[in-house]
Amino acid sequence: MNDPQPAAAATVTAARPPADLRARVASYRDELIELRRDLHRHPELGRQEFRTTRLLRERLVAAGLEPRVLPGGTGLLVDLVPPGTAPGTPLLAFRADIDALPIDDAKQDVPYRSTLPGRAHACGHDVHTAVVLGTGLVLAEALAAGELARPVRLIFQPAEEMMPGGALDVVAAGGMEGVGRIFAVHCDPKVPVGRIGLKTGAITSACDKVRIALDGPGGHTARPHLTTDLVTAVAKLAAELPAGLSRRMDPRWGVSLVWGRIASGSAPNVIPQHAELEGTVRCLELAGWREAPEVLEELVAHLAETHRAKWTLDYHRGVPPVVNEAASIDQLETAMNARFADGSGPVVEPTEQSLGGEDFSWYLEHAPGALARLGVRGPHEKGSRDLHQGDFDADERAIGIGVELFAALALEHARI
Repeated sequence: MNDPQPAAAATVTAARPPADLRARVASYRDELIELRRDLHRHPELGRQEFRTTRLLRERLVAAGLEPRVLPGGTGLLVDLVPPGTAPGTPLLAFRADIDALPIDDAKQDVPYRSTLPGRAHACGHDVHTAVVLGTGLVLAEALAAGELARPVRLIFQPAEEMMPGGALDVVAAGGMEGVGRIFAVHCDPKVPVGRIGLKTGAITSACDKVRIALDGPGGHTARPHLTTDLVTAVAKLAAELPAGLSRRMDPRWGVSLVWGRIASGSAPNVIPQHAELEGTVRCLELAGWREAPEVLEELVAHLAETHRAKWTLDYHRGVPPVVNEAASIDQLETAMNARFADGSGPVVEPTEQSLGGEDFSWYLEHAPGALARLGVRGPHEKGSRDLHQGDFDADERAIGIGVELFAALALEHARI
């Protein structure tokens, strides 16, 4: 395994890893489960996570740490730095996203069902938050005992579900300054609890929003030749742009343009003056993500001008793909096997690239790292309750597994 070397020569206080790491993690089990349930009952949307931020800050302060609230008032950064750490020593970072989704919680049989209509932790961010908080509590003990040999940064990020994502808030606030490697987990209801899914390279996809507006003078449907037939024009764009984009770009990039909204007109015998298309561009590879806007603009210009329509293209950048670094994946696999493999079955399994977007990708523009899929499917779960659905839930044993994995990386396995 060829790990990158530290960005700067550095020394830290000699430390010994704790022999009772699992017991320390277990000592926080009930507290972390209750925190997760509290967050689940009180979900907050992106950049509105004031209550969540306050709860996290109070607990971190009680653990002897000094969290910093992000300038927007939601989200936190907290550093754990061993005494004697040399200036320039790169930090090992762990990220949690703390926001919820604007959907109803459809679960009826749990005491932690959302109390707020139209809001739910249906993507597992409450689990992610509990994992990183638990990691901080365990590492705070290790720091006090002289067992933490490296500086660590915990990132509690707002607004992951928004485009282009709250990760950019963290970056703008200096959250990636000095970070040498970063890790995160994301709940996966297809992976059994007790396992993680790993993939080197791209594990999510780029996702951008597109809005096209067409304009013309309008007219009577009896005389389309005297005006701009916008309905025909917008229909042509809707039908031909996806195919044209796929033929202009390397098919290995997996570029996909799909429409979610088309609108034009108000009467059957009136040619309208305005039409709109909205959709998403998704892409498997970073190279395709960078090239797509220019290619799409050329295609829109050609088709719109063919139909004598004035046009505007609003190409709203979302997120690039999350591209996991090989060395970081190796470290996750090593730590997971060292902590949990007992011969009864694999604890690490391969996973596929998703077409979903994840703003963890913005962190990887600044430091190498990896996103792992944390198994949350219980042994008696029939099928899987997918992400972004109102009945999503998680086997809460996954919290302790995530905490122990991250703590082990910080104390024993990670190299920067």
